[in-house]
Amino acid sequence: MKTLVIIPAYNEAESIENVVETLTHHYPQFDYVVINDGSVDSTAKLCYINGYNLIDLPANLGLAGAFQTGLRYAYENDYDYTLQFDADGQHKPEYIQPMLEAMEQGYDIVIGSRFVTKKKTFNLRMLGSFFISLAIKLTTGQTIKDPTSGMRLFNRNMTAEFAKSLNYGPEPDTISYLIKCGARVGEVQVEMEERQAGESYLNFSRSIAYMIRMCLSILLIQWFRKRDKKEVKKA
Repeated sequence: MKTLVIIPAYNEAESIENVVETLTHHYPQFDYVVINDGSVDSTAKLCYINGYNLIDLPANLGLAGAFQTGLRYAYENDYDYTLQFDADGQHKPEYIQPMLEAMEQGYDIVIGSRFVTKKKTFNLRMLGSFFISLAIKLTTGQTIKDPTSGMRLFNRNMTAEFAKSLNYGPEPDTISYLIKCGARVGEVQVEMEERQAGESYLNFSRSIAYMIRMCLSILLIQWFRKRDKKEVKKA
């Protein structure tokens, strides 16, 4: 079964080599592609120098645009599974295989979750995660313990649907929407590292805004979204 690891990267020059080298040296059974999302540092230069598999976007599209680019690449190259994988070193590739094994239970999406068997620590970021989980529970009936995890595995049908739909961002509100549409979503316990270098764009004020935006989207906006059933069948 062909698996593609999609690595969106924006200004990740300090970590991208370690992420890709770890993946290629220790897990060569998985293909990968780096999506350079219009970085203004040397991310793209390092990828070219090292001969990495790279899609170099000329402008910054944001995570949604970069990830959809990777999903389109996966769709056009007929991959069975695609994995969203951070370029900052937080995600650990040893959990890819357990996530693939979980897929065999019939899931459409498997989330690498920090909180399947472990409790959330009490801080502002985890409080936001709690409220997003609650919103998903209220609207779908399903508990997603780590809705903000960026380590997500998609099967062939989900890859095709994301690749063809412009309004499918890799965010908790889309996961909630797809659950309501009948997608099966599971979680696998993983451990994550701290960011290796650089700074997250989610500072204090942006974290608050993100939580509010996701909760409002899940509780209100998702009820008005339309799913293209014809495209789903074609996938």
